[in-house]
Amino acid sequence: MRKRKQYYKPYGGRRSGPIWLLSLLAVALIFVLGFVVLLGIVLWGGRDQLNGQPQVMVILGCQANPDGPSVLLRDRLDEALDYLEDHPDLTIVVAGGQGDDEVLSEAQCMYDYLTAHGVDGAQILLEDQSHNTWENLRYTKALLAEQEVEATDIVVVSNGFHLARVRMLWDRVWGGETTLSTLAAPSSHLPSRLSMYIREPFALVKSFFFDR
Repeated sequence: MRKRKQYYKPYGGRRSGPIWLLSLLAVALIFVLGFVVLLGIVLWGGRDQLNGQPQVMVILGCQANPDGPSVLLRDRLDEALDYLEDHPDLTIVVAGGQGDDEVLSEAQCMYDYLTAHGVDGAQILLEDQSHNTWENLRYTKALLAEQEVEATDIVVVSNGFHLARVRMLWDRVWGGETTLSTLAAPSSHLPSRLSMYIREPFALVKSFFFDR
């Protein structure tokens, strides 16, 4: 019998797997690295930063419940009250409109809480038309101009996770017209804090491209 010839394929090196899988892993890695970088920016921004002598305090809104401010909003208001103990003469702007799931505007909710804790209502201005951070800052600037309130230094109060985005948008709204200070309120409700630190990096990207 004739021997059948044996054919051998040359060694082509170690296979690296389907290209679609490698592409998917590369995209996932880029996504994770991007999220980590953005989260680092958010964490770095969540701090007090006081400059100059603020004449105006702006408290940014958050969810208003039927029985009063949500936990995150109360954290912001309590931080503001602590600062006002030593700076009682500031003009205060409470900024936040009424969402579909709210029975009153966030601005009115904040006004009620502050006055119930001894703040003079005459020093509080209500910006009650905005529905996001971009509008908070733009409408606040318009309100101060309308009320002829002049301020070279302004302090903004919000939860720490929010402040990196606030600083970015502040530069777009105010430019070099004012000096910004920030007060970072704690986020005492753990589930909300975790949720917001996951959400905020995506909000930072959205605001970077669309809030202009």
